[in-house]
Amino acid sequence: MPGVEDMPWPAHPTGAVEADLLLGVAPMKPLVLICSQDAELYLFLSHILGVDGFTSEPAGGVKEAIAAADERELQAVVLDCRPASATGSTICATFKSEPRTGGLPVIALIAPGAENQHLDLLKAGIDESFVRPIAPATLLDCLRTKLALPKPGSNGAENGSWLCCGGLEMKLDAYRVRGNGHDIHLGPLEFNLLRHLLEAPGKVFSRDELIDAAWPNNIHIGARTVDVHISRIRKALKAASPDSVIRTVRSAGYSLEKPDG
Repeated sequence: MPGVEDMPWPAHPTGAVEADLLLGVAPMKPLVLICSQDAELYLFLSHILGVDGFTSEPAGGVKEAIAAADERELQAVVLDCRPASATGSTICATFKSEPRTGGLPVIALIAPGAENQHLDLLKAGIDESFVRPIAPATLLDCLRTKLALPKPGSNGAENGSWLCCGGLEMKLDAYRVRGNGHDIHLGPLEFNLLRHLLEAPGKVFSRDELIDAAWPNNIHIGARTVDVHISRIRKALKAASPDSVIRTVRSAGYSLEKPDG
């Protein structure tokens, strides 16, 4: 299986944005450009931005980022800064040097091991930087502060909806999973897979349906890859919520068992 760096990106969701631009109307949701070559990180960031009222678009490198800035009405930029890569500071410096994009808030997420990039990012004009892992609320608060946006609701993310099945709970907007009151830590793909199963306990989903639910478009995923991620979810559930069982239905797929009674 190819690494996430080699995965092709999903097609840009341009239709609604282009329609707004043709009508001379700004997009209703703030558009954030996520510059990363890590598909799983993009999935994670686009999810937490989406549930908080933002929309996002990916860019894998400098040329894609510049093209996106030329074609879209961006409101902010998030940079994935990885070790042995100067892409983040290059994108930041390029944006800050152009009059049309110089005022865009640019936020860097610095991967562990890449802390030496702080100085280069500061020289490039970065607005804010965080070392990963970062709490989703921290990034969202930073974006809202930089863009002078109000927080969604008086109680913020605490007003979001839950999916529940027995002792298993998932808070969608906070990207949080609990089993019998204990936090369960899942990656973005596992989160999306479990969410799909939780939305219809007892229903059997084929592997193709789970691929459509959890992975970006235009990425070829085999059945074995789904099995691997389901195995990871099972391991996490066994530790925190042993009564939550994902059942394998031979030749059909997977199902989250409904609790007795």
